[in-house]
Amino acid sequence: MHIHILSPAGEAKFWIEPMIALADYSGYSDRELKQLAKVVEDHAEEIKKAWKKHFSIS
Repeated sequence: MHIHILSPAGEAKFWIEPMIALADYSGYSDRELKQLAKVVEDHAEEIKKAWKKHFSIS
């Protein structure tokens, strides 16, 4: 399970399971990546629920 984050500044991919981890990125600074990771962590359960709904997984 993963999430893609896209913006004019760059793009990043974070694994959500089995643990939250940065998979790949381009364009973002270390500071921006840290902020993005915090948002992903803060919303992990919400993201997992939406991911499962999108992919029709119970």
